[in-house]
Amino acid sequence: MIEPTVGRVVHFFDVGDDVPCAAIIAHVWNDRLVNLAVFDENGDCDGWKSVVLCQPEDMTRPGGIPFCEWMPYQVKKDTGSESGEKAIGTQAI
Repeated sequence: MIEPTVGRVVHFFDVGDDVPCAAIIAHVWNDRLVNLAVFDENGDCDGWKSVVLCQPEDMTRPGGIPFCEWMPYQVKKDTGSESGEKAIGTQAI
């Protein structure tokens, strides 16, 4: 599970949308519920309250409600870091 914090960027999906919008976490209720500032394709911003945050271990996305999820690069890779980068001195050159 990735701990949500204010200022982190996530992908937001409105009902029926397959293409995400960029969103910034504005408030954290808990590990799975956040308030968002959501940006549309024109860069216009709208506030969304109590949006479900899907975590990487979730098997399915919620149906019939708006939700957000971590962007692919934020999900932990086999390197153990959220960015996928290896620790200094551990990568072969």
